[in-house]
Amino acid sequence: MVNIDDFVKRLEIILDYYALNASSFADRIGVQRSSMSHLLSGRNKPSLDFVMKILEVFPDVDLYWILNGKGSFPKNNEEDLETIKTPAPVSPQENFAGGDLFSQINYKEVQNTETTPSPEIKNQKLISEEGEIEKIVIFYKNGTFKAYNP
Repeated sequence: MVNIDDFVKRLEIILDYYALNASSFADRIGVQRSSMSHLLSGRNKPSLDFVMKILEVFPDVDLYWILNGKGSFPKNNEEDLETIKTPAPVSPQENFAGGDLFSQINYKEVQNTETTPSPEIKNQKLISEEGEIEKIVIFYKNGTFKAYNP
């Protein structure tokens, strides 16, 4: 549970750090000035949307710090790397009785759009320091990819 008084104190630290008043801060993150005023006075609680807008506009703000005071501000990247916990290795023989974690998600099937290489690439021998290049794969943000075999 987020302590509202402590959240407001951390929000004021952010305002001081960026030398912003409440109005300009509200304008920067795209919320109404009255929402900011109600939040700072303790009348309203911060919404998830409000917190996410802060994180989007001010990347130095750490989620855990703004919500519960754990971590640091401005965000310390070295500290973040230390707090990431790597999962324990899973053996292929391990049986998961809980079912597939991703069974509820319907991803669009990514098709291998392998194409024939362009004439410029086809006629060239592509060789790097490590040896001859076998395949070039280009990944697109929409989840698709193209593979070229020179």
